[in-house]
Amino acid sequence: MHVMSCVSKTKASKLNDTSLPPLLRYLQLPTLFLYNFKHPNFKQVRLSMLCAVSAPNSCISYPRSPNCPHFLRKNSVPTRLCIRASLLDNNNGAKVEYTPWLIVGLGNPGNKYHGTRHNVGFEMIDSISQAQGILMNTIQSKALIGIGSIGEVPILLAKPQSYINYSGEAVGPLAAHYQVPLRHILLVYDEMSLPNGVIRLQPKGGHGHHNGVKSVMGHLDGCREFPRLCIGIGNPPGTMDMKAFLLQKFSSVERKQIDEALEQGVEAVRTLVLQGFNHNIERFNLGQKYKYHKV
Repeated sequence: MHVMSCVSKTKASKLNDTSLPPLLRYLQLPTLFLYNFKHPNFKQVRLSMLCAVSAPNSCISYPRSPNCPHFLRKNSVPTRLCIRASLLDNNNGAKVEYTPWLIVGLGNPGNKYHGTRHNVGFEMIDSISQAQGILMNTIQSKALIGIGSIGEVPILLAKPQSYINYSGEAVGPLAAHYQVPLRHILLVYDEMSLPNGVIRLQPKGGHGHHNGVKSVMGHLDGCREFPRLCIGIGNPPGTMDMKAFLLQKFSSVERKQIDEALEQGVEAVRTLVLQGFNHNIERFNLGQKYKYHKV
């Protein structure tokens, strides 16, 4: 399949272009297309905000150097996520291009686990997709994905469907397929070392005994130099079993704190994607640290 996802309320039938793939004519008109650039029928499709481009010199690409991690040097033919912003650079009038982000939330698939502590990573992806108007409507590499943008920056949202302890089975292939650099892979997951509802953005780190993060690192050749957004869920009370705690739903008070954290998390992700790790992120982390601190 050459069209991987679509985002828009405008029906594709309004394109009136019978030369497009049949699937595209029955799907909604996307603001972003993903194509296999070696396909002979590839054509450029200009859209209102973004456009897909086929010229190699104007596409985002990631060279496969000898120092590149192994997961980016696999033999499978990569599909480059190529977009060109519609706005011109004020300095030289050239089209501005951006490196895409892969934002992955960890969790377990199925209604059985919806709303549990271990699934707050999924909830953050849902919050981002809703805020940015991104449809999560494609299954690829054992993950439910959606493609859109934050500002002019393209993003690929993903919810692995292989269960949380095997999340790397989805993240590794997606990162390799779209040639997303490590610094642009944002992992979102639950963190027991943080109080419930407190979130933290880090440029890198270990797995912290989180099996889902451990799986992702394993499928990224053990690399730990990728950003992560940790969502605090607190520790099990008393002698409660950890697994039972993780698969338990939040209390009403905890739920309110998590909902607030999700809203703040969306803004934090926007800041990260548009500005990177700067003083605003540091200030955000500091504010989170003392969110529930009582003087």
